[in-house]
Formats: sequence, structure tokens, C-alpha cells
Amino acid sequence: MNKTSVPAFRLAPEVVAPLKLALPEVAGHAVAAITAEVPAYAEAFAGELGEKIERAVRAALGTFLNLLSRDTGAPLEPALEGAYALGRGEARHGRSLEALLAAYRVGARVAWRDMAVISVRAGVDAMTVTYFAELVFAYIDELSAASVAGHADELATAVRARRRHLERLGQALVAAEPAHALAAAAEQAEWAPPATLTAVLLPEHAIGGLLDMLDARTLRVDVEGERSVLLVPDAHGAGRGHLRRLLTGRDAVIGPARPWERAAESYQRAVRALSLGLLGDTEEHLVALVVGADPAALADLRARALAPLADEGETSAAKLRETLRSWLRHHGRREEIAAELFVHPQTVRYRVARLRELYGDRLRDPDWLAMLTIALAL
Repeated sequence: MNKTSVPAFRLAPEVVAPLKLALPEVAGHAVAAITAEVPAYAEAFAGELGEKIERAVRAALGTFLNLLSRDTGAPLEPALEGAYALGRGEARHGRSLEALLAAYRVGARVAWRDMAVISVRAGVDAMTVTYFAELVFAYIDELSAASVAGHADELATAVRARRRHLERLGQALVAAEPAHALAAAAEQAEWAPPATLTAVLLPEHAIGGLLDMLDARTLRVDVEGERSVLLVPDAHGAGRGHLRRLLTGRDAVIGPARPWERAAESYQRAVRALSLGLLGDTEEHLVALVVGADPAALADLRARALAPLADEGETSAAKLRETLRSWLRHHGRREEIAAELFVHPQTVRYRVARLRELYGDRLRDPDWLAMLTIALAL
């Protein structure tokens, strides 16, 4: 029988009357059976809550009987709304529908058994009792479907709410909000803080399938720009190597691992690296990041450090800068400088002599050597 046909059948008042009189007893038997056969509900049915549930069972049975009599004052909708709310409540308390649907089945079986006995004693014919059985289970099917819908809707609502909370947490982390605000946001999102977080910047199209391979606590943050931000838990130590392998070929920038409340530091470094055109692991670009931290200061430092070459011709100055950089890298070892520059050692000797003419004692001054090293680092 189709479940939507429950209200289409009408039983004579004399058939329904004895069933209504027995409602308290039938409801009590149904509750007792559910308590015995569905362990998840044993505690819920104890005490005052049990009395409320028994009244709810009695009301549901009463609505059913009114539907089957010629009483049109009790439509089906209230019962369905109650079942829907019950399903939402189960989801809200973190329970699956398995126990609730089992309770429906047990309750229907016991209620039908009692009602069938009462109907037979009242002289109801076998055909009517058969119809009655079909109606009982069609009614329970409708209640079950309403509870399933309520459960699904509540889960969907909860998922959307948690997603919003996780988004809010991610935004708070990259914005470097105070520790107490981050802790509150993490608690609201039901997010278990890891030891560290690592910021990863990567193109939107490169995320596909990646999240499934990362820690389930990974946060995705929407920021302005063409790249998305992932905050990856515990990608330090051996975990960093694993993260780097996962990101191979994805055009990503990986910030340093930081205690989770300081994730903004990782994010800011990754952003800085990207602004300098540096991709991959920022741990491999520390010199470039330091040198490029203040472009204006770096430009001033270079101008000062390379001022002695200002009067040289463009070609000569370029060769002397190249030689000076190699001289600093190889601590003046002529053969190694020559090999790196693909020139004859005598050429190196000539160029270094010219540099000594231009710089004089400054090539023996530690401060000047440090300044030259920075100026020629990139």
C-alpha cells in the first residue's frame, strides 16, 4: 500500500472506539517493548522523560485512529511534524537514525498486535483487520520517512553551520587574531588544534583531489587574489617532506610550520615569497626572503656597495660584479673562480687586481665584505 493513502481509508466508529479506549495500555506495551529491544532508548525512557515519550506515543496512535475514523479534526500533518522534529533532534544529539527506526518498527509491531487482538474481540471481520494491518504499517512508514527527512535536514544544516565556523576560524588565523579569539573560534568549529599549521598558497585549479590526501583538519581560506590558502596541520619534521611530495607540480608556495595560533606568520611568509616570484618551499628561499624584505633598503645598499664601479663601462662593470660575487663565494680561490666563470685564471687575476684598485682596503673590511655579499646575493 502506498504510504500516501493512509487517510483514504475510513473505519466505522464502532471499530475504532474500543481501540481508543485501550490507547494507554497499548502505548505502555509499545514503550516497554522499545525499551527492551532497542538499548539506545532504555535510558531515555526512564523517569520523567519516559512519561513524556509515552504520551507522545499515545498521541501518535490517537492521531492514527482519528484518521481511520470519520473524525476529520485530527489531520496527519501534526504527527508528521512531530516525527520530523524527532528526526532533527536525533541528529542534533549526534545519533544516527538506526535506533529511532528500530523503535518505530518495534512500536508498530506491538501496537498492531494489541490492536488486532482488541479488534477481533470486538467482532471485526478478517478483511477489515487485514486492511487495518496495512494501514498501521503505512502510517509508520510515513512517520519514519518524516523522521528521515528531519534527520537529513538537521545534518545538512549542521554541516553548513560547521563549514561557516571553519571558514571563520581560517580567516581569524590568517588575520592573526588574539589567542583567546582563536581558541573560541576553534571550539565553536569543533576543530581539534594541531601542534603546528603550515600555510600553502596554490592556484584554485591545483586543489582538486588534494584535500582528500591531507589531514582532515586542513582549513581552506578564501583570500583576495588568484590563489587559495590551505592551512595544513602538523606538516613539520617528516610531515613536511610528505607535504612537499603531494604538492609537486602544483605551482605551490609553502610557508614555514608554526604553532597553530601563529599560523599568520606562515601565511605572511608565503605571501611574501609569492610577491618575490619564489615558488616551492620557502625554507629553501630564506636568503632571498631576507634580502628582499625591504626592496628600497636593498637598492640603497647596492648603490653604496657598488659605487666604486660606477665609472667603469657597462660591460666592464658587469664582468667585475660577476667576478666579485664569485670571489666572495669562493673566498678568493682563483682556480675555483675561473672554473665557475669559465675564464682563464689569469683573467681572474687581472679582474681581482682591478677590483683591489677600485675598492682598496675595503676588500679587507669585514663590514664591507658583508655589505658586498648582500648586495651581490641575488
